[in-house]
Amino acid sequence: MLNVSVLASVLVSALAGCAAGSGAQQSARTHLTPTQCSDLTALRNKEPLTRERNLSQLAALEAAGYNPSWGFDPYYPADLQAAQKKVDQWYATDCQQVQQPN
Repeated sequence: MLNVSVLASVLVSALAGCAAGSGAQQSARTHLTPTQCSDLTALRNKEPLTRERNLSQLAALEAAGYNPSWGFDPYYPADLQAAQKKVDQWYATDCQQVQQPN
């Protein structure tokens, strides 16, 4: 069963993409929210795990195509690794301000 807050996060991201428009604006579209960037940075810096950070990471993986709800996934772990690679690419492009030390 999909968590309501994860679903809400994915929905907000999808609606934000729709509001951004199309054409030239679409090339500047980000895949990760500022909250996801902060949470992923915290996880990469080995800061304490929180439920919110884990849900944020899960939402990013789901946006990248990973579906954890399958009972038996014949493509595991390849599908998870592919989604993680995509999230890593998004992180490198979308989260540059968060990655830089203050």
